[in-house]
Amino acid sequence: MTLFDEVGADRLRAMVTDFYAAVFVDPMIGFLFVGKDRARLIEREWELAARMLGGGVAYAGRTIREAHKHVPILGGHFDRRLELWRQAMVAHGFPEAAVEALMAHNRALRAQVTADPTSDCNHEQVQRVTAIAAPATLVKLGKR
Repeated sequence: MTLFDEVGADRLRAMVTDFYAAVFVDPMIGFLFVGKDRARLIEREWELAARMLGGGVAYAGRTIREAHKHVPILGGHFDRRLELWRQAMVAHGFPEAAVEALMAHNRALRAQVTADPTSDCNHEQVQRVTAIAAPATLVKLGKR
């Protein structure tokens, strides 16, 4: 049995979908996703994660380096995305082995996504700002 079998395709897709819902409104990295095709991102991310968990899924996207080469991603951005990814997996009750495998895989991609090797991201502070700003943002976007 693979980690993909243990997590399940539907739970993985739900996690990735919720992850991107958080990413698109995040005060630290949301701006990087303005104008991006959320459905396409969800599909490519699901393919990568499924593959990393041992699922027999083909990845149909560009290389990670190619997909991110024109985006000004700093170390703090990278680490914030990683934290949102971890939070989504925990919220969906992923087994610890799957969380660790996907976190390790994402950390290994750092050099392909950003040349910035460090981060000073304060995730707790960003969470507090998000809790305050998110309801107003959702109202403004007609989501509430």
